Amino acid sequence: MFEEEQEKIRIEKLGKIKESGILPYPYKFDCTHKIKDIRKSKEDFIDKEVQFAGRILAIRGHGKVIFADIQDRESKIQLYLKANILGESFELLKLLDIGDFIGVQGKIFETKTEELTVSVQKFTLLSKSLNPLPEKWHGLVDKEVRFRKRYLDLIMSPKVKEVFIKRTQIIKCIREFLDTREFLEVETPVLQGIYGGGFAEPFKSYYKSLDRDFYLRISDELYLKRLIIGGLDRVYEFGKDFRNEGMDRLHNPEFTVLELYQAYADYNDMMQIVEEIFEELCRLPESFSNCHPERSEGSQKDSSLSLRMTEGLEIEYQGTKINFKRPWKRITFFDSLKQYTGIETRDKDDNELIKFAQEKGIPISKEYHRGKILDTLFDTFVQPKLIEPTFIIDYPKDNSPLAKEHRNDPNLVERFESFVYGMEISNAFSELNDPLEQIKRFEMQQKFREKGDMEAQVMDKDFIEALGYGMPPTGGLGIGIDRITMLFTDSHSIKDVILFPQLRT
Repeated sequence: MFEEEQEKIRIEKLGKIKESGILPYPYKFDCTHKIKDIRKSKEDFIDKEVQFAGRILAIRGHGKVIFADIQDRESKIQLYLKANILGESFELLKLLDIGDFIGVQGKIFETKTEELTVSVQKFTLLSKSLNPLPEKWHGLVDKEVRFRKRYLDLIMSPKVKEVFIKRTQIIKCIREFLDTREFLEVETPVLQGIYGGGFAEPFKSYYKSLDRDFYLRISDELYLKRLIIGGLDRVYEFGKDFRNEGMDRLHNPEFTVLELYQAYADYNDMMQIVEEIFEELCRLPESFSNCHPERSEGSQKDSSLSLRMTEGLEIEYQGTKINFKRPWKRITFFDSLKQYTGIETRDKDDNELIKFAQEKGIPISKEYHRGKILDTLFDTFVQPKLIEPTFIIDYPKDNSPLAKEHRNDPNLVERFESFVYGMEISNAFSELNDPLEQIKRFEMQQKFREKGDMEAQVMDKDFIEALGYGMPPTGGLGIGIDRITMLFTDSHSIKDVILFPQLRT
């Protein structure tokens, strides 16, 4: 009822504004400055005239003097509105509300309490907020409401806004890293006739004009490797992928991934790229990262756009310090299982592995093949323990149909996954480029599907044909952008770093 009554009052105010001949929703407003720039160099702006715009967050005072707070994208500042300066337009202030957008023109000064303030000489209503904003301290605490109404979350919480500013900076940093190394950014199809490149069930759609089913991609891999075959020897894509699976703290059905492929390279080169990317992210300016390589004693400890920081190439995530200095720890897949399960899984047959899992209370479905059983054991016993940056290397062949056979062991492939704080961050291969071997791997995956594993990969004959024209030795890498953002913004859930996460109805 309160909100309905408030909305009614605001609509009445809007009517009065229109009756006075003022256009409440003008087409444009020219801003000469941003609030953050004024605050950053305040000594240069004292007594200087500025013009900017933002949303009213607070209104204080009465009579002939009113104070208000106005916020643009990254900062806020106090307004000083006085009747003898504004003249007749001062009366319009009675029709303004918290949430309205206004443009202001005035001079900067400091109050006796050293509060940076704008003495407003002229203001313009740019947009009327008909809905009242939530109360600052009590109105927007429900996480479901925050995710469903992200626009309110951004208005009411500066820290939420910081997360998404940082996310943009993270992507920009990685893009610049790759561009300077002569990688070419490309785009590949989101709708695919055959989905591939990962273990997942897809979302299915129907292409009316072609009269056939299509799928939202689960990975960019097979199309990017087609480009390597075509002679674009260093390519990358920031892409949206879609997997028809459950949702939890680390998974969202729609997610953002970076995939890159480099000809004449292998998985060792990809490990180096991962390490270098994380070092670059730690070198982002303080205002866009919760880590920094060289922090001076006099630097600001709690700036409006920084989270907790530690010395060196470290971040603090969920209360734990994590150091990204090279080289990261490396351990083979089977050695990690032995370390955390206490058994030599490589020498045990499927029945022995299933028995071990059942004794530990781990459910194993009847359609699980050996690779999936091992993956389940790894996810249960090993992954949660990988807190410091770690490469798990040299996976079983069953788990990796697109990876090249290990040069020293025909039962393994040259693949790694990187983990930080129990989260998988990246996945990489020395890419399989033998078309005849790739056919065998796809055929093995088909057998897994026939036994009930609907996440097994499907045969892609067009990709096989492309491989038949020759693909050079290639290293491929996929990095989860959402999880990287979680790390560098100290966010607990993937939903915290996706502007509009998928939610149950």
